[in-house]
Amino acid sequence: MMLSYLVPLVLVLLLIGASIRILPEYKRGVVFFLGRFQAVKGPGLFIIVPVIQKMQVVDLRLVTLDVPEQDVISQDNVTVRVNAVLYFRVVDPEKAIIQVEHYGMATSQLAQTTLRSVLGKHDLDEMLSERDRLNDDIQEILDTQTEGWGIKVANVEIKHVDLDESMIRAIARQAEAERERRAKVIHAEGELQASHKLLEAADVMAANPMALQLRYLQTMSDMSGKNTSTVIFPMPMDLLKGFSAMAGSAPRTGANPSPNNEGGEASRNDDATR
Repeated sequence: MMLSYLVPLVLVLLLIGASIRILPEYKRGVVFFLGRFQAVKGPGLFIIVPVIQKMQVVDLRLVTLDVPEQDVISQDNVTVRVNAVLYFRVVDPEKAIIQVEHYGMATSQLAQTTLRSVLGKHDLDEMLSERDRLNDDIQEILDTQTEGWGIKVANVEIKHVDLDESMIRAIARQAEAERERRAKVIHAEGELQASHKLLEAADVMAANPMALQLRYLQTMSDMSGKNTSTVIFPMPMDLLKGFSAMAGSAPRTGANPSPNNEGGEASRNDDATR
């Protein structure tokens, strides 16, 4: 008699145990009733009727997806190997289960093809210097295409851009040439600025002769401070001006003969004619 009551009781307890479901805060359950979508359950405690209802659990946490290395040919015909990392999460469990079979694998394959197609439209210099813009472009394309799957792509980051040895050496030579060009340009700009300053200094010294005298004495002081065998004899600047005046008047004296000499030469020529 007791056994006849015990068997149904055990069956009821097993049925209740199989019907109770508990999901944490970061998971949701997509419930199907006789094969048709019914509702999204969770989090917490709820009941699922066995056999009649089935449930698939979806994790809503952020997923880190490592995109494998991809061989990419850039717009300037350079072959590189690029890998990236993708961050996404499920925002609509119903679409993630119904619209796509394996949303994780589908997102991974889509990320690989998008990475190759986007980077193939850019030069190597842009891949190396403008990663932020490329990351935003890839993230925008993936987010648009996975929106119908109930997936939100939070971020995409390009990790490595690997080059062969010959390309690395070429980039090194290019960088060295660029540094030499910048050094020459900076040197030329410095010479130009120095010439302007020297011109201003010459105008100041021409307006005030004492400035030239002070500069002369400063140069002598600098030369005397060095360990050299040079003997310096200071000479007043006025004396140099006197020599300059004499040198300037000498050519003019020899070039202009006196009138007396011209008259004497004329008389001698008349006597020779007679």
